[in-house]
Amino acid sequence: MSDFRALTLKHLRAHEATVRLGGVTAAARELLVTPPAITAQLKSLENLVGAPLYDRSAEGFTPTLVGQAILDTSYDIERLLALTQDKIDALRSGASGVVIFAAVSTAKYITPSIVAAFQNAHNGISVKLIIGNRREIMRGLESNEYDILLMGRPPEHPPIEAQVLCDHPHIVITAPGHNLASRKHLTPSDLSGERFLSREQGSGTRLLMEKFLARVSARQTLDVIEMGTNETIKQAVMAGLGIAFLSAHTCVSELRDGRLHALRVTGLPLVRQWQLIHRSDRDLSPAARMFSEFVLTNRARLIPNPVS
Repeated sequence: MSDFRALTLKHLRAHEATVRLGGVTAAARELLVTPPAITAQLKSLENLVGAPLYDRSAEGFTPTLVGQAILDTSYDIERLLALTQDKIDALRSGASGVVIFAAVSTAKYITPSIVAAFQNAHNGISVKLIIGNRREIMRGLESNEYDILLMGRPPEHPPIEAQVLCDHPHIVITAPGHNLASRKHLTPSDLSGERFLSREQGSGTRLLMEKFLARVSARQTLDVIEMGTNETIKQAVMAGLGIAFLSAHTCVSELRDGRLHALRVTGLPLVRQWQLIHRSDRDLSPAARMFSEFVLTNRARLIPNPVS
């Protein structure tokens, strides 16, 4: 069994830099030490772990499965150190509290106004907003990095407390000139044969889209193109590449300005809820509790209804 009591940040940073930069010399240059010092750290780390960390080749240092596990730990520790520094900086600046508020990427269209309203009302509390995809946010939740989170589909673990913040409608959007845009009454089957632009597998929007599209055709193979962000999807829809099933909160301005069109489809909008959550096995700080209560109390004015 490995004994990590002697593990240091120097070990982890030497390992991370060597993998990222592809070699000992480059890692030494970035960390302002000599190449032998990096080599010594890597050898010491392999001895601690009791297994090889790399597959060495002409392409550089490729981490083994063990090496990748150590690399993931390094990322987690560096992220926690950065959050700790943020808290210390806020306290030094005279803030009476710090709240780490995280949200899935779809919520980035509503979270800035939430944070701004709270900061205006409570300028003695510093709020750090973190946006990431569901996988990244879940990883942070599991490692206790956040105080409060905003997401649509609460996880099964770790244990959490969730409160409904507001409705979260989902719609199908097209370019204004699309052949379906002029039709006032559509059924899900009318979407059969269309190309759908979608987020990655595992995202909340993707899961909801697949459930809705199962009503279009249970047997027909759907034409789906994956794209990395909602912004890319919207631009592709405007360019005529396809249509998309998206959160209405992500395209308020484009719908208002006429750059996108929401189809009138039976069964839409499909309404879910945004949920404000925190870990139930961890007590909220006074600042985090104040933030949560503020958001829930003022939700009607903080979050507009995008399909009203």
